[in-house]
Amino acid sequence: MELGLVPLLLLCLFISISSAEFSAKVGVNYGQLGNNLPSPSESVNLIKTLKAKRVKIYDANPKILEALRNTNLQVSMMVPNELINNISSNQTLANQWVHANVVPFYPQTLIRYLLVGNEILSAPDKSIWFNLVPAMRKIKHALKIHGITKVKVGTPSAMDVLESSFPPSNGTFRSDISDSVIKPMLKFLSKTKSFFFVDVYTFFPWASDPTHIDLDYALLESTNITYTDPVSGLTYHNLFDQMVDALIFAMKRVGYPDIRVWIAETGWPSGGDYDQIGTNIHNAATYNRNVIKKFTAKPPVGTPARPGVVLPSFIFALYNENTKPGPGTERNFGLLYPNGSNVYEIDLTGKTPVSEFKPLPPATNNKPYPGPIWCLVKEGANKTAVAEALSYACSQGNKTCDPIQPGGKCSKPNTLAQHASYAFSAYWAQFRKAGGSCSFGGLAVQTIKDPSYGSCKYPGAKI
Repeated sequence: MELGLVPLLLLCLFISISSAEFSAKVGVNYGQLGNNLPSPSESVNLIKTLKAKRVKIYDANPKILEALRNTNLQVSMMVPNELINNISSNQTLANQWVHANVVPFYPQTLIRYLLVGNEILSAPDKSIWFNLVPAMRKIKHALKIHGITKVKVGTPSAMDVLESSFPPSNGTFRSDISDSVIKPMLKFLSKTKSFFFVDVYTFFPWASDPTHIDLDYALLESTNITYTDPVSGLTYHNLFDQMVDALIFAMKRVGYPDIRVWIAETGWPSGGDYDQIGTNIHNAATYNRNVIKKFTAKPPVGTPARPGVVLPSFIFALYNENTKPGPGTERNFGLLYPNGSNVYEIDLTGKTPVSEFKPLPPATNNKPYPGPIWCLVKEGANKTAVAEALSYACSQGNKTCDPIQPGGKCSKPNTLAQHASYAFSAYWAQFRKAGGSCSFGGLAVQTIKDPSYGSCKYPGAKI
């Protein structure tokens, strides 16, 4: 009997290893928020040059799905956020969506994951939260109706689904979603053998507290820094593992200790605004190379809470996307520039030794820029929108726009751009430390060159 078990055990081991090798392949997130990006067919070729094995898109763009036809790239596609409320209560609509967006391409396009919305549980509109899981169920049923059984349904969440993440063993879902949304979602994921898709960025917690979080610990670069969880006794060598394990402990806390985790997004920005610390090519390349090495390790390394378990993943992102809103980092997560050239050398298989890559430029902004920094109107900004933003800035704070009133020291030249630039700088100088930004809906840009002239002195924000 024992002899008979040997071939069976070998078979199980083979299946386990094959599955691990299959799952460990790293993918890339293909965002499209740029007005200068290559065509879908060119993009697919570029994805192949990165040696990606999977690609995730944020919609159901038919041109991209067509370009992915008959490639070996596994595909994750997405139901847009704005359809979730309607689909959640309408099986016919879910069926129609799958029929129109999945059926024409499947199986020649290797669609394997269908994600319902993106970071829905971070959305300010709470009504959509409670429609998320019903929409996921209806999309899964729609796939079944069409005979598509090999596509997993999930939804990507940000780390803010947790209200506590430190120490990792104290990982806890937010009380406003734990019972009403998370538990039903985990039940669905467990029943359908799907994944908890999560976006994990060590950059953000490090950048918000660089004094207490070591940069190398956030970059997976540390060799001598560890943290031991006082409750679990597990020892951590990097911030990434801490964050993932906080989610794993949170799922265990609500009765689901075995749901598989998929890293839906991770990465590090190679550029940003002057007030954004650590946003440089050196750090971005270091982080992504290290995390890819972790993802592709053989045998798999997993995390302290789940040692040896594969973490399938998508790196964010394929391109620097120039129309993404928000701070400068949002437009600088790409592995590639829009012209298709590498921001830095990267191999998504993890097989290229770091020694074979060209030396990286030194990091120049790993400590906060002392300031001052000024906030000016962006060249080519819409004039009507600038006028509205000027009005808003002047309505805030204490005497924000007095110097640009008639007779004021900054009233001349009397142009919209000049007045708005002064108002933006004055507003930001007053409100930056209270959370104010130099954005104004994408109309503004930071500068470290003092725009003051003559007796007109622009206020600058101190960091």
